[in-house]
Amino acid sequence: MATRLVQINMKARNDAALGGFWAKALGWGISSEGPGVTNLEPEGIVYPDPVAVCVDLVVSTEPKVGKNRVHVDLATTSAAHQAELVARLTELGATPADIGQGDVPFTVLADPEGNEFCVLEPRPIYRDTGPIAAVVVDCADPREMARFWGEATDWTVHEVTDQHASLRSAAGVGPYLEFVRNPDPKTGWNRVHLDVRPYPGDDMAAEVARLETLGATRIDLSGAHIHWTVMADPEGNEFCVLTPS
Repeated sequence: MATRLVQINMKARNDAALGGFWAKALGWGISSEGPGVTNLEPEGIVYPDPVAVCVDLVVSTEPKVGKNRVHVDLATTSAAHQAELVARLTELGATPADIGQGDVPFTVLADPEGNEFCVLEPRPIYRDTGPIAAVVVDCADPREMARFWGEATDWTVHEVTDQHASLRSAAGVGPYLEFVRNPDPKTGWNRVHLDVRPYPGDDMAAEVARLETLGATRIDLSGAHIHWTVMADPEGNEFCVLTPS
């Protein structure tokens, strides 16, 4: 058994407006499965498809506090493309963000609700990822995160060092999942989190139990009427186990 990273979940004060920004930023289609939820995915794919990690925006009144521990890096194909993308995103409502990055070749921006993201300079490793080069998670121990997420999912571990780890789908397509060492402690719930999904026919309860043996913990949301399970990885980052599909 295994899960797949199928989407990221982003809290939003206005899911429709923020979803509109990201749909234009990524060139993806936009839909809604219900009030307070906006769904983004590439046009024409049959979800879930490893070619993309989709985006769900869910309305929330919780304020954003501090830098997000999970963000996306956007891919570019040339210096001109990077400059054009930064200009276009700025016109859509993005603003420059200072997270202490210093003099770097990539550009750090914040979306209209303050969620940080990076527009990368051209890098050969991301030439075929689609618009999202990587989903990046701050962590204390990249090696432990690679161990857990490599066993929790069927994604392939590509690199592991004391400072950085990266994984990619078993099919070798779509964006990377990366863990970057960051000394800042986690405080509160992550405003952006990962959603994983077992394969069709797998037993969801058995998969949740397997994840617990790997070091995940179940988060008790007593009274919440949901059909997924909320868990936390060994560093306390929340993630959702969705129903098999």
